[in-house]
Amino acid sequence: MNPFPFSDDNKRYHTLAYHNKRTYGGRVYKATLDAHMSCPNKGGCIYCGDTFDSRSIEEQWAAECERIRSKDKNARICAYFGVHTNTFCSPEKLSELLETALKLGAFSVSLATRADCLDEQKARILSEFSLPLTVELGLQTIHDKTAALINRRHTYEDFLCGYDLLKSHNIRVCVHIINGLPGETREMMTETARTLGKLRPDGVKIHSLHVLRGTRLCGLYESGGYAPLTRGEYIDITARQLELFPSETVIERVTGDGDKSLLVAPLWSADKIAVLGGLDKRLAELDTYQGKLFGVC
Repeated sequence: MNPFPFSDDNKRYHTLAYHNKRTYGGRVYKATLDAHMSCPNKGGCIYCGDTFDSRSIEEQWAAECERIRSKDKNARICAYFGVHTNTFCSPEKLSELLETALKLGAFSVSLATRADCLDEQKARILSEFSLPLTVELGLQTIHDKTAALINRRHTYEDFLCGYDLLKSHNIRVCVHIINGLPGETREMMTETARTLGKLRPDGVKIHSLHVLRGTRLCGLYESGGYAPLTRGEYIDITARQLELFPSETVIERVTGDGDKSLLVAPLWSADKIAVLGGLDKRLAELDTYQGKLFGVC
């Protein structure tokens, strides 16, 4: 018998599929869109690749809808602005982007950004949007030493300011963290989860650090200066992190979908099914589940 309450299958964590089923009555698919935004971090995080889709948002949406509706003709589709920093713009530009999502006929919107690219006016615009909306904040780690090493160029305190601003406007927030960052120990990754869990985020995305061709991290990896986590290490750390998040937090991702054409390491991350199955098995072996240790330590 599954001891985790927010599940209707064998999952021992609060999946996005379960959340969407209970909230909207079924699956919500994501159409990944490039809104042609930039980033305030000139020089970029060491793991960041330079991606750009030259097509208009409308052209991207049409292609994504065709792909999704070939599988489910009645699909609810979320406009997922997941490329670059989507509030690194004027308030007027942000309003235009949200208006575009409305015109496309999106069911909902998810918008990825950095916590240091938010202000009161932008938060108000986001809070007044008429569709279900999630702002995805890239935290990656609570440890400022690591953030400096990966050239993140904002601190945990900066993250807290942006997070608190969004929550003060009742905006749904999903936070991204990365396991396997250079120099981080198992204890440091666990501490990131424990600290973030205390904030009770609406959602969390977890994935391993990807070494992509053409990035500074790739050079570090090829010179022997960085070693990725093994699949077993990643699965075990993630299982322990899940224990520290409140059961109500939606775990929107537990493994990444990196560009396989650019992926250098870890190659195991390309086998998403094996990672998901391995995590389910590990949670069962440990007889644990999301939230088991929330508030305990």
